[in-house]
Amino acid sequence: MLTANWPKAVKIVEVGPRDGLQNEKTTLSTEVKAKLIELLADAGTKVVEAGAFVSPKWVPQMADTAQVLAAMDKRKGVTYPVLVPNEKGLELAIANDADEIAVFTAASNTFNQKNTNATIDESFERLAPVMERAIAHGLRVRGYVSCVASCPFEGEIDPAVVASVTRRLLDLGAYEVSLGDTIGVGTPVKIERMLDAVLAVASADELAMHFHDTYGQALANIMVGLNKGIAVIDSSVGGLGGCPYAPGAGGNVATEDVLYMLHGCGVSTGIDLAKTVDTARWISNQLGRDVASRVGRAWK
Repeated sequence: MLTANWPKAVKIVEVGPRDGLQNEKTTLSTEVKAKLIELLADAGTKVVEAGAFVSPKWVPQMADTAQVLAAMDKRKGVTYPVLVPNEKGLELAIANDADEIAVFTAASNTFNQKNTNATIDESFERLAPVMERAIAHGLRVRGYVSCVASCPFEGEIDPAVVASVTRRLLDLGAYEVSLGDTIGVGTPVKIERMLDAVLAVASADELAMHFHDTYGQALANIMVGLNKGIAVIDSSVGGLGGCPYAPGAGGNVATEDVLYMLHGCGVSTGIDLAKTVDTARWISNQLGRDVASRVGRAWK
């Protein structure tokens, strides 16, 4: 049976308000961003990535993260992580009462250089004090690893490198590491090879899947991870976003497409699919375009 080894319940980490919007050409108002986060929480989403304390010069769409956090009505039982690249970002997260942070690196030196002006090793030199201070302050820390299947500059990535980077993040105190197919070129065979390498150094409950859908492979790749017991999936309402430092990258896998598959296979998420579709259509309208997801287009 296809779903025999799948988790009975899956946690969805909604990344649309951050990873989604940061790569959209249209910059939305603070009020619209705050409403988006509230709608996602109202649909039952328990983790909603609310923004990023990064340089507004490089990611202008995230320039008002502090204002978004102040404007939105936080729902009880919902976590609102923010992405931070360095100690300055952490200071802003603490000053704005963030309850969780996310840090990021990549399994590609070239991608890291273009994204953060640092090699993999140099990125860990930056991350170590940030993570240590965050944990000491009582913040949970989630890690992201980009380019786990392939890099737009280096090509295919050695799964052993992904495993090494993942282990280093966990050793520094990350409670969970999200594995990102940043340009969406992974296929089930490639993803399985990568996951087998990572699962040799980490447990399934320490991992999350963050797969982009450039070539329409995201759901198939997610199924590979589900078969291996990974029960956390990053997704973006309406399929928003991509990566500003990954040429040609398509959007994140759409939350409503993931929900439709999981619910149809008897996997619980605690999220209302109909409300999520409504939210996908609403935010797509705010951006002046049609909803990108299959379910968003087909839903009656």
